[in-house]
Amino acid sequence: MNLIGTKWKPLILFHLLEGSLRSGVLQKKIAGISNKMFTQSIRELEKDGLVIREIFPVVPPKVEYSLSKRGKSLENILRSLDTWGLEDDQD
Repeated sequence: MNLIGTKWKPLILFHLLEGSLRSGVLQKKIAGISNKMFTQSIRELEKDGLVIREIFPVVPPKVEYSLSKRGKSLENILRSLDTWGLEDDQD
């Protein structure tokens, strides 16, 4: 829970289940997250070994994030949380 127990981290990880995403695209998928919180959360996920950051040597700079093997191991948990949320919202 220490690794993903914040408001934003599970959402970031869930969207990365789709595959690698550019930083701006990923941030736009998460409604309501500030630039500061996105940056802080993604850095913590990277530090904890759940997310991989890849920098491409182009102009303008291109940064993509993807799940590490450790991050992918959370897929069942994240999908279960999503299913539960959808079902709970219908009640």
